[in-house]
Amino acid sequence: MWRHLASNALSFFVVLLLLAGGVAIWGKEQFSGPGPLAEAICFRVAPGSNMRDVSAGLGDRGAVSSVAIFRMGSDYSGRAGQLKAGSYLVEPGTSMEGILGTITGTGRSTCGTEVNFRIGVTRAELQLNELDPATNRYVEIAAFDPVAGEVPAAYTEAAGAPDIRYRVTVAEGVTSWQVTEMLKAADFLTGEVELPSEGSLAPDSYEVGRGADRAVLVQRMQDNQSRILADLWQARAADLPIDTPEEALILASIVEKETGLPDERRQVASVFVNRLNQGIRLQTDPTVIYGVTNGQGTLGRGLRQSELRRETPYNTYVIDGLPPTPIANPGRAAIEAALNPDSTPFIFFVADGTGGHAFAVTLAEHNRNVAAWRRIEAERANQ
Repeated sequence: MWRHLASNALSFFVVLLLLAGGVAIWGKEQFSGPGPLAEAICFRVAPGSNMRDVSAGLGDRGAVSSVAIFRMGSDYSGRAGQLKAGSYLVEPGTSMEGILGTITGTGRSTCGTEVNFRIGVTRAELQLNELDPATNRYVEIAAFDPVAGEVPAAYTEAAGAPDIRYRVTVAEGVTSWQVTEMLKAADFLTGEVELPSEGSLAPDSYEVGRGADRAVLVQRMQDNQSRILADLWQARAADLPIDTPEEALILASIVEKETGLPDERRQVASVFVNRLNQGIRLQTDPTVIYGVTNGQGTLGRGLRQSELRRETPYNTYVIDGLPPTPIANPGRAAIEAALNPDSTPFIFFVADGTGGHAFAVTLAEHNRNVAAWRRIEAERANQ
């Protein structure tokens, strides 16, 4: 009898072990398997939160299939006490294990608020953006000029948040002086910065942390431009009238300043390449303007005849060949156009009133295009 009872008890214990093991395996699969989210959410972990609060919040948002399993998984992994305050982007289908990694800092994917410091050719602008979980895109909620504009309350409130993201976006065609002066106005950056050489900065969007060093950021821009130029120089067209990567950068900066239309860059580059090949002066206004302003802001008016005649190292109406340095920081597309221009017979171009240019082979054709542009200017002035 006792032997029978012992056998039954052992069998029952084995069954319990098997059930417990099955439940553990099922729980692990639930913890590491795909989550229930069909759309991304932006989930905030408030300062001072505990895992009980966070688990309940994730359950309410439909991010975890079981609050209990999520809490047990966090306890078992030893990360229940490692919560990091902030706002986190939880992608569709993210597992409970993935969510735990994100909110404890081992796989950070932040969302919430972003400050985008945009450095343009004429001004800098601070944009305060907020992530829309439905589209995973940042939507502008405030924008202002950090130098001249009044700081909106939304920016002041958001600036101290621990989960805010910062980025610096540099437009194609800005000068190095403009970049460094604008960086000084970015209150979330620190440190001194020296004026880098013209053309050495890569226009791009750079993510930074609050308190990032300005000089380190500028070095990132320079390293980026050096890599771009080296890569594109290796893939350049044959028989170009430029001998060094530095000359390519000069030509690219002129192409960048002469057109904002992506489809025109290679055509514009072809005009300058043709002129260089034929020993014709470049005769491009942006170089003259750079000689007048030294790259310190925009001219803000038309060029005077005296300025077009004045001999400076940058006046390509007077000098032969390229100016001594770039006249701006060209983007990758402009560098690529300068090193791989279209094959055209064009020697001239002038604005056509649509934002693009009319190209010509002969001076007579060019003069007709200029006359057409003058009529457009006159009509606009009378409107």
